[in-house]
Amino acid sequence: MKIFNSIQDFTATAKTVVTLGTFDGVHRGHKSILDRLIQSSKNCGCESIVLTFFPHPRMVLQQNTDIRLLNTMPEKALLLENHGIDNLIIHPFNQEFSQLTAEEFVRDILVARLNIHKIIIGHDHRFGRGRTATIHDLIRYGEAYGFEVEQISPLEVNEVLVSSTKIRNALTAGNLSTASKYLGYTYFFTGIVVQGKQLGRTLNFPTANFKVTDDYKLIPASGVYTVSSVISNTTVYGMMSIGTNPTVGGTQQTIEVNYLDFNDDLYGRELTVRIYHRLRDEVKFSSLAALTLQLKQDRLDTIAYFKNNS
Repeated sequence: MKIFNSIQDFTATAKTVVTLGTFDGVHRGHKSILDRLIQSSKNCGCESIVLTFFPHPRMVLQQNTDIRLLNTMPEKALLLENHGIDNLIIHPFNQEFSQLTAEEFVRDILVARLNIHKIIIGHDHRFGRGRTATIHDLIRYGEAYGFEVEQISPLEVNEVLVSSTKIRNALTAGNLSTASKYLGYTYFFTGIVVQGKQLGRTLNFPTANFKVTDDYKLIPASGVYTVSSVISNTTVYGMMSIGTNPTVGGTQQTIEVNYLDFNDDLYGRELTVRIYHRLRDEVKFSSLAALTLQLKQDRLDTIAYFKNNS
């Protein structure tokens, strides 16, 4: 997959089949669009293009938005590449771009820059200045400028419409099973292992403390979770705490993973953590002894989880 950091960086050498959107999560609803994109491009001998935007339009158009995203851009690129896309264009979204009219976007970008043969779009897509244009406008422009328009119906899982917003809400509530079901994969984040207060080490539960560098990345609700990471080409399982460590008077959120049967030095390493299941809420214990007792139970519950879900 070729990656371009703006529309201007892309030069069309053949006709293209295009889809566009934020694709946050690259979830099961997006998969139906991407599958159709790839099939259509093969059928017409065209190249496939995913046109996405960063920052997320809500970060630009809505002041003081606190939106957290399911994917960082590198994560999104990796997920899209795994689908077999030919070209990914990540265009900078700013106020100037948001002021393009629907026809300017179609004429100057889709037609003139991307050499479009066909566009495949989701059921609820709106575009152009103020997001006022609909699928009906796009069909009309397609007839005028000579490209096809195909609309993809929404995907439902257990009669619930899949959307990035619903996945964000599930993760914010700590509901990993619902999030994974809608995503079609296990939710994950990537972070750098940094120096912590080493409290876990004194309790015989040493932890890797993670710093997630992209502050817009959505971190699930506080609590204790079962997780895994690939370390030196080996999958290592563990339990993760997200929270403020209230038992010792903590105030800042930390992300700490205790890997099972693993004691190597991980400082400075970049690791991906996959999150499977929420074991319990974060709790303020009456003493470190009570905390240690609960950690022992968390470890047993983590071992049981992976034994039953291997």
